[in-house]
Amino acid sequence: MMPLAVRRAPRFPLLLAALALAGLAHAQVAPPAPQYPALPTETPAEFTAPNAGFNYVKRTVLIPMRDGTKLNTIIIVPNGVQNAPILLTRTPYDASSLVNHADSSDLETILTGYDNAADVIAEEGYIRVVQDVRGKYGSEGDYVMNRPLHGPLNPTPVDHSTDTWDTIEWLTKNVPETNGRVGIIGISYDGFLPLMALVHPHPALKVAVPMNPMVDGWMGDDWFHNGAFRQINMSYILEQVVTRANTVKWPITNYDDYDMYMRAGSAGALARERGLEQSGFWNKVVAHPAYDDFWRQQAMDRILAGEPVTVPTLLVHSLWDAEDIYGAIAVWKAIKPHDTDNKVFLSLGPWSHGGAIGDGSSLGTLKFGSDTALTWRQQVLKPFLARYLKGDASVPAIPTVTAFETGTNKWRNLAAWPAGCTSGCAIEPVALHLTAGQKAVLGGAADAKGYDEYVSDPAKPVPFRQRPIPPYGYDETKGQTWPRWLADDQREASGRTDVATFVSDVLTAPVKISGEPVAHLVASTSGTDSDWVVKLIDVYPDQVGSQPAMGGYQLMVAGDIFRGRYREGFDKPKALAPNKALAYRFGLPTANHVFLPGHRIMVQVQSSWFPLYDRNPQTFVPNIFFAQPGDYRKATQRVYHSSYVELPLVRAAR
Repeated sequence: MMPLAVRRAPRFPLLLAALALAGLAHAQVAPPAPQYPALPTETPAEFTAPNAGFNYVKRTVLIPMRDGTKLNTIIIVPNGVQNAPILLTRTPYDASSLVNHADSSDLETILTGYDNAADVIAEEGYIRVVQDVRGKYGSEGDYVMNRPLHGPLNPTPVDHSTDTWDTIEWLTKNVPETNGRVGIIGISYDGFLPLMALVHPHPALKVAVPMNPMVDGWMGDDWFHNGAFRQINMSYILEQVVTRANTVKWPITNYDDYDMYMRAGSAGALARERGLEQSGFWNKVVAHPAYDDFWRQQAMDRILAGEPVTVPTLLVHSLWDAEDIYGAIAVWKAIKPHDTDNKVFLSLGPWSHGGAIGDGSSLGTLKFGSDTALTWRQQVLKPFLARYLKGDASVPAIPTVTAFETGTNKWRNLAAWPAGCTSGCAIEPVALHLTAGQKAVLGGAADAKGYDEYVSDPAKPVPFRQRPIPPYGYDETKGQTWPRWLADDQREASGRTDVATFVSDVLTAPVKISGEPVAHLVASTSGTDSDWVVKLIDVYPDQVGSQPAMGGYQLMVAGDIFRGRYREGFDKPKALAPNKALAYRFGLPTANHVFLPGHRIMVQVQSSWFPLYDRNPQTFVPNIFFAQPGDYRKATQRVYHSSYVELPLVRAAR
């Protein structure tokens, strides 16, 4: 007999089970009864800020480009202006932050931030426009570092030239308060963008002010200098390119950057550690360590050399620019020869990167006796903009060149650059010989015999500044003094045994240089690759009564690095012959300086500048980014006494 439970089982078990499951599902969909009353949000769906009492009106718009991409643009119009010019800055650094430095009803206050000559802009009643470039912050589209012009490196129909053109076209048609005249101004990356605007410029573009612009990332600006990789910028690359709004930050693992880079080994190893290989730009950098078409085709001085000069342009150069000390002068040399009606102007000031918009009375320990930046803004930038952007022909034209002369601390108005004075003088190249007894001798015959010798050890590279070296950055309130390191005292280096030092006798007469010193180095290495750093230095007297901190100070006037593998061509890396004296020639950054009586002239030569530049393993490897620990070896370096630094000496006309 079957058990009772089995005997009473339903005849259609599967159907009943399905119905039960359906009922369960229906019960799960039904919302549960609320257990608590709702608490309304205190955040409005949209907030409109009152602006009663403000002396400006701010508008935020999305301007469409020719490919449909919309760029976030902030327009600030001073109250009551009519027929006013527009002053535009395009930026990858967040447009909203550049015009929201402080919450204020005052126009000049909100403009006081990076990249804003706020006093001039506010005083002169310009309509201020700041725009995020495509792919950054509030703008649509894809971001590409220094997006190249349409061509082999950029197959798309859009670039910074077309984006600027489309932006100006929209602004002149949609900002009723404008007179239809537009200028573009910016510093660094934002200074590179005015150069892009000069390629097929919009007819309404009447002024360009590229300040400390990025121009050639391989030759002498942000990424390399003469082939040596500026690894200090790896944190910038990570933060700038891996997110739209720079939300990923470079981890700080050491108090001293020197220790961090040493621990990592090579730049390539550090990149893998930090995830930089996920960045398209980083992979391009690693793939192009030599000066090939990737770098040549986007160098702005090369590009602009082939363009007609149609827009009045004021190039601004800082004599102690730790970022882009190459670019402004390179563009000047490229375009000024084609300037048939004097539309191209140049200013050189005693500043760090972007220092023309700040307080220019000092730079670290250096004192200049006046606020040089304020003088420049009021006496150069202000009349330049008024004449060409406002179209006010009654404003006198600025001098072709305004150059601050360090040492004497005087502004010079010049008709050309390089030029030592307006008239009655000439520039003569004169050799500063590096001779026996660690002497630097100006003029005369070369000493063809002998050499000075030191051992370069990659395990103990020469620091580029006194340790501990704070992380790369701009916030001096946190001890990050990067912007002014080029004006640091060089005594730390001159006391090292792995730095060859040559110094002149005490000067009895002033020695004035104007232009680009050139290193002519004859040197050998026991390795198969080597870096050579040459620094031209003004040594102050042992005591300076008016500025005690300057007693014995060693001020670098010009200095740069050269990667030896490129001796026979920047596109042709080649191993060096060990222990063979070879000639190297490379330019140092532009100077406009007077070595005063009582001072001495010094030259330092070394083979590392760390961690500003990656270490040369001193063994030739195909790509230093991938150098292995065993590749880094000591080398004996010899600097032969036939070496010299060619100084652009200013002499009275004969």
